[in-house]
Amino acid sequence: MELSESQKKINIDKIVSELEKIYPAAECSLRYQGEAWKLLVMARLSAQCTDARVNIVSEELFEKLPTLKDMADAPLELIEQLIKPCGLYKSKAKNIKDACNMLIDDFGGNVPSEIEQLLKLPGVGRKIANLILGDLFDKPAIVADTHCIRLCGRFGMYDESQKSPEKTEKIMSALVEPSKQADFCHRLVMFGRDVCTARSPKCGECPINSLCAHNIK
Repeated sequence: MELSESQKKINIDKIVSELEKIYPAAECSLRYQGEAWKLLVMARLSAQCTDARVNIVSEELFEKLPTLKDMADAPLELIEQLIKPCGLYKSKAKNIKDACNMLIDDFGGNVPSEIEQLLKLPGVGRKIANLILGDLFDKPAIVADTHCIRLCGRFGMYDESQKSPEKTEKIMSALVEPSKQADFCHRLVMFGRDVCTARSPKCGECPINSLCAHNIK
């Protein structure tokens, strides 16, 4: 059930507040060691792959190629070999190598802080760009990943049949307070894994079920 426009804002504010209590530390599940370019690489690896696997694969990847220049200069075949367990390794390896070269050539070795510039990087779409904006630059950013799309639909923020990341980003950006958007998305990931899972959500154990559209008559 999709809520009324007035109820959406009331409920999402309460949901944001409750998730802050449940998960006080909102952290990115990708362990990028505080280095911006590594988050970019890991975010690209996470496409159709679990964050847990990306974290494991990245340990060896960054051990063998510890700097941005190392990654940019590495033979494509080596990157492919190192990231193969993440799937789609040929396209991901090319994107990663090309993006690292672009960071060096066009951005002075720094990850840009504007979405228009981020979207120019190979393999970077709005989901990755918003993750970077929120985590690295503390900017308002809705990361419309599968958890965000699924949960916000269940919460009644839009029709659950809506699967468009772009529409989800637009709707939730207007509903969630700008300063809370990035952390809210991290908390959705944790909540989506712990409670509101894709196949068998634990509605009976859910601490925010009274705010969910599935339980509002």
